[in-house]
Amino acid sequence: MSSFRDLRVWQDAMDLTVQVYKMTEQIPQHELHGLISQMRRSAVSVPSNIAEGWGRKRDKEFNHFLDIAHGSLCELETQLELAQRCYSVEINNLSSQCEVVQKQVRALKKTVGE
Repeated sequence: MSSFRDLRVWQDAMDLTVQVYKMTEQIPQHELHGLISQMRRSAVSVPSNIAEGWGRKRDKEFNHFLDIAHGSLCELETQLELAQRCYSVEINNLSSQCEVVQKQVRALKKTVGE
C-alpha cells in the first residue's frame, strides 16, 4: 500500500466521522461547545491517528497511534450512548460502525506487530 488512504480501516473511520457529523446535527445547539464538539473531535481523532501513525513509518510508533485511535473509538462510543440517553438520538448504526472500526484497528495492530 502506498498511502494510508488505501487502508480499509482509515476509509471506514472516515465514513464513521461523516456519519457522526450528520448525527450531531440532531442534538440541540446549546450542546455545540459541549457534547457535539467532543463527539466530533473523538470521531476525527480516529482516522487522523491512523493516518499520522502510517506516516511515522515505524511499527512501534504506528502501534502507538493505533492505540490512540482505539481509545478515541471508546470515547466516541461513550458519547454516543450519552447522546442517546439525553436526546433520544438513534445510534445503533453508529455503534455498529464503531465496533467494525475497532475490530479493524485491532487486526491492523496484529499485522503491524504489537
